[in-house]
Amino acid sequence: MTHTQTRILWASILVITAAITAFLPQLCRSSELGTHSFPSIYGGRIDTKQWQGKPYLVVNTASQCAFTKQYADLQKLYDTYRDSGFGIIAIPSDDFNQEFDSNAEIKSFCALNYDIDMPMSETLAVTGAQAHPFFKAVRAQSGFTPRWNFNKILIGSNGQVLATWGASTRPLSQKLTHAIDAELDKHR
Repeated sequence: MTHTQTRILWASILVITAAITAFLPQLCRSSELGTHSFPSIYGGRIDTKQWQGKPYLVVNTASQCAFTKQYADLQKLYDTYRDSGFGIIAIPSDDFNQEFDSNAEIKSFCALNYDIDMPMSETLAVTGAQAHPFFKAVRAQSGFTPRWNFNKILIGSNGQVLATWGASTRPLSQKLTHAIDAELDKHR
């Protein structure tokens, strides 16, 4: 084999390897996220297994953000759909430097200002290497990573990421409630 043929062979191998590496994550994506457990800010654990076969929404939150007022609508959304089996988990995170220093402060703030009783975790990382396994699984399945506070991830009854929305999408927006209604209608 000549030197030119060897270079062409190695270049071809590199191109094929790059193509396989780019495509491999899509091939390895799980059909569902599986179940995840979060430490509850109220004590105990929040297990997504309770919503197996039903949709649920996960929202990364922060108490000192311009979008913090969305807590009120998240609670209304939870109140509207919880009897249908729909779940919500608020995940306080300081990844964007807008959360209180302690879980006790967060819990008190949410109770006093928004009368929150929806499931809420302790403060967790939602981005990067320290992200909770749920957020890593969402990223692996859909490519979505929260880019700010109050990003919304709707998990369908099949355990897959059904839709994601950024902070500017309000919890009671039609696009979000229509997606929830459509998913719940599959089981009515």
